[in-house]
Parts: sequence; C-alpha cells; structure tokens
Amino acid sequence: MREGYEGTGPGAITPDGCAVELYSRLPVGGEPDIIASAVPAGAHILELGSGVGRMTHPLLERGFTVTAVDESAEMLERVRGARTIRGAIETLDLDEKFDVVMLASFLVHAGDVEVRRGMLDVCRSHVADGGCVLIQREGENYHTDLPRERRDPSGFTIRMLSAEPVGDGVNSVRAEYAFPDAVWTQTFLARPLSKEEFEGALGEAGLRVDRYLTEDRVWVRAVPVEA
Repeated sequence: MREGYEGTGPGAITPDGCAVELYSRLPVGGEPDIIASAVPAGAHILELGSGVGRMTHPLLERGFTVTAVDESAEMLERVRGARTIRGAIETLDLDEKFDVVMLASFLVHAGDVEVRRGMLDVCRSHVADGGCVLIQREGENYHTDLPRERRDPSGFTIRMLSAEPVGDGVNSVRAEYAFPDAVWTQTFLARPLSKEEFEGALGEAGLRVDRYLTEDRVWVRAVPVEA
C-alpha cells in the first residue's frame, strides 16, 4: 500500500486503496459519451488507469480500439477485449503513439507533484501528431462542503466524508461506498488544482487546453503545444 493510501472492504485492494470488487460494481455514467463526442470515430485510445474496464468496455462497444494500462493485475483481469499493460502510469514508455491518450479518475490530482508531472509527460510523449489528451479533473467543490452524500439510482450511496490538509497543499480524502450487502472505504491523497494551476501543469508538460468538454470543466480536451 502506498503511504497515505488505504482501502477497506471485501476483495482485493490495490496499492492506491481502490477495491477491485467495488469498481466492478460502479455504473458507467455519461463518460463514454463525453469521450466519444471529443475524439474521431474508431480512434485508438491509450487509457491510463483503466481499472476493471468500467470505461474500456463501453468505448470498445462504440468502435474504439483501447490499450488499457493499470498497475493492478487484479484490476486488469476484469478487462475484456482490449490489449492490457500492467505498470505505473508515471513511468510508462511504450515507444508508441496514440490518437487519444486518456487520464481519467482524477489522477491528475496526484498528491505527489513528481507523479503528476510524470503522468502528464507520459500523456504528451504518447499522443500522436494531431491527436489529443482527455483528462478528468476534480469538480470545484470536491474538497469542500463535507461531509456530503449522493444516492445513486442503481441503489448504493457515495459519501465524501472528509478532506483533511496534510501539508504542502495536499489533502487526505476519505470516501465511503455503501451497498445493501457491503461497504467499502478509500483514503487517498489529492492535490486540489485551480483552473489556473491545472492549466499551468499542462503547460509544463507541453500541453494546452483545447476546450473544456463539460460545463463544470471536469472533462478537458488538451492538445500538444506546437513547437
């Protein structure tokens, strides 16, 4: 387990506190439609942090080719129909270029600045000329107005319990997922980024915002900065 990360509940827990069984249950939501609207039909997508394939599988169904990367073998065992690669995102080097590189699941908010820089550098180094990078960032109130909860229509409750500062602009965030038959918790480190800080981090990696794909600016389409 990584320092500052923890997970509880039934089944395997990954080094960043994610529960494999939990992520196998979570619904897809509207993310695949957002992604499909922002990239060319049939594009080859490098999905960084695919987990169990929650978005991989709907993207495959929409006709995309997906290479799924995750550090957890237990997560990748659940992925079907895609090429899978096990490894840490921030040190990935495939010597390949992709039409689309996707960094979802708020991974850009890694508490460790060097990990974030590594992830964004990997995005830049693996995107093809004329391609794009899709990033999912935290909402504006992600670390405020806590605790709060949301009841999902499929029958479980997500509770954001706390976000406690631990120094250097990083918060320790604790979340709970309550199902009728099981409860999972995850504690992880996250660095809030303002719009300006986020765009500055992209710039360091040679990327720039092409456009925000959602009104809340959670989903972003970025492109390489031309030399």
